[in-house]
Amino acid sequence: MTGPQRPDPLTAVSLLLLAGVAVLLLVPLFGGPLPSPYLVVGLLLARLVVQILRAQRRPELKRPAAWAFDLLLIGLLLWVAANRG
Repeated sequence: MTGPQRPDPLTAVSLLLLAGVAVLLLVPLFGGPLPSPYLVVGLLLARLVVQILRAQRRPELKRPAAWAFDLLLIGLLLWVAANRG
């Protein structure tokens, strides 16, 4: 009998980056300051790079539509950051 499987290191990094984005986006809901859009973009870009690296190791993880959605979200965040007063 085997114990619980641990995620590979790239999966763990991806989940940590996603958790970081989630925390940054939840902080304002509890009365905290708004996060810098550039910080959120940086975390999302890092996660996108990790996802692409994971897909190179395991071809079944290739999800170009999800990557396009991430890029669209990053573009929107950069647009908001550029137009911030």
